[in-house]
Amino acid sequence: MISSLHGTAAHVADDSLVVVVGGVGFSVAVTAQLARTVHVGADVHLHTNLIVREDALSLFGFQSREELTVFTQLISVTGVGPKSALGVLSSLTVPQIAQAVADDDDAPFRRVSGIGPKTAKLIVVQLAGKLAVVSTAAPATVGAHGQVPLQVTQALIGLGWSERTAAEAVSSVAESASDSDRASVQSLLRLTLALLGPARKETVGG
Repeated sequence: MISSLHGTAAHVADDSLVVVVGGVGFSVAVTAQLARTVHVGADVHLHTNLIVREDALSLFGFQSREELTVFTQLISVTGVGPKSALGVLSSLTVPQIAQAVADDDDAPFRRVSGIGPKTAKLIVVQLAGKLAVVSTAAPATVGAHGQVPLQVTQALIGLGWSERTAAEAVSSVAESASDSDRASVQSLLRLTLALLGPARKETVGG
């Protein structure tokens, strides 16, 4: 079992990375949010789950052990495969998933591409009581400045923007920001807020 990877990003796609460890490149499926925060050459540390099938070995990587825990819980649900579970984690944060399950609310899961009404209900029913121990610990470090965009994204979510809007805005600003601004939570947050503007503020989950 490959439980973690620590290496260099050699390739970055919309939903996957190639991480080189000891001269060997590992293809890892990741959430869209994670892919947006990594650049080629970045130092990457991932918690991983290896899915073994008759015709393939598929590796799924996450920034935090909490995300990995939720992923393994999701794939234990009837009708939820690894790609669907990754889709849930690409659309919802760990706290949002845990809250939806605790509230017996399947609506957030029905909004995830590939998750139908029946499967969404099964997620809520079969995970009831299993996510109570999930914490919101800080994610593992991704690159020298990888933690900064994540912290800024979390701050924007706390201010009321949706996770998707926040992540996309931070990614857009980070691409054109100076190295010093990308390395500072305060500077990157200020620049991203300037881009978003108060008129675009949203309600999380709305």
